[in-house]
Amino acid sequence: MTGRLEGRIAVVTGAGGGIGAASAGRLAADGATVVLADIDEEAAQRAAAMIPGAVAMAVDLTDEGSVTALVEAVVERFGRIDILHNNAAIQNDAQRQKDLDVVNLDVAAWDLAMAVNVRGAMLMCKYVIPHMIAGGGGSIIHSASGFGVQGEATLTAYGSSKAALIHLNRMIATQYGKQNVRSNCMVIGFVLTPLAVESTPDVIKDILLSHHLTPQLGQPEDIANLVAFLASDESRFITGAAIPIDGGVTAHQPSYADFQKLFAQMGSAKL
Repeated sequence: MTGRLEGRIAVVTGAGGGIGAASAGRLAADGATVVLADIDEEAAQRAAAMIPGAVAMAVDLTDEGSVTALVEAVVERFGRIDILHNNAAIQNDAQRQKDLDVVNLDVAAWDLAMAVNVRGAMLMCKYVIPHMIAGGGGSIIHSASGFGVQGEATLTAYGSSKAALIHLNRMIATQYGKQNVRSNCMVIGFVLTPLAVESTPDVIKDILLSHHLTPQLGQPEDIANLVAFLASDESRFITGAAIPIDGGVTAHQPSYADFQKLFAQMGSAKL
């Protein structure tokens, strides 16, 4: 434990597993008291049981009343909210099967992606920010995605929602920065969450790795490290940023992986 977040109260949405659970654990390790919020309260309770001092609470981000109830419960119990990690997103198999190219997109899938990934994050900010201001400030961290900055053949709703989240982040940073509320966004690449490990074939992982500039794919803990930094005073001069955390996938030309393969076959990097 570094203690750099000692005495601070953090809320992490979508904390029942994966990146959310890892981030909650890291925030707690740095001294914060963490509330793990998830629509699956049992999953949040299981994750919270692994983190000393953590508390699990239910929230449905598509329901404004549920969001206000969560925020009120946290403030009533702990008196303040200093850190908000807007991590929750809808991206299960059922949603992916409907979230296709624009012509074949299920409009209900679009509406659900926007309701959870953007409107839900906005609602959390709407009701948390006044408490942050009253407490002297705070840090908001959003989980966006490479799909929010790059096109793809499918996942139209997911990508568009993440693009909207990136700009929501800038709006919040601009509107409340002088009141000591910072807002930053992580543009996350492929991460080996338990779900990704189970559902992604090795051949797909190999293709994805070929486009990374790092020798390995990302782990939830890699994202959690950035969350903890952005939550701390060490990042006090960073706000409104959209920070890529993707192993360099968005840093290179689209042809990178193909040329690496060609050069390996030629035995030279000279054309």
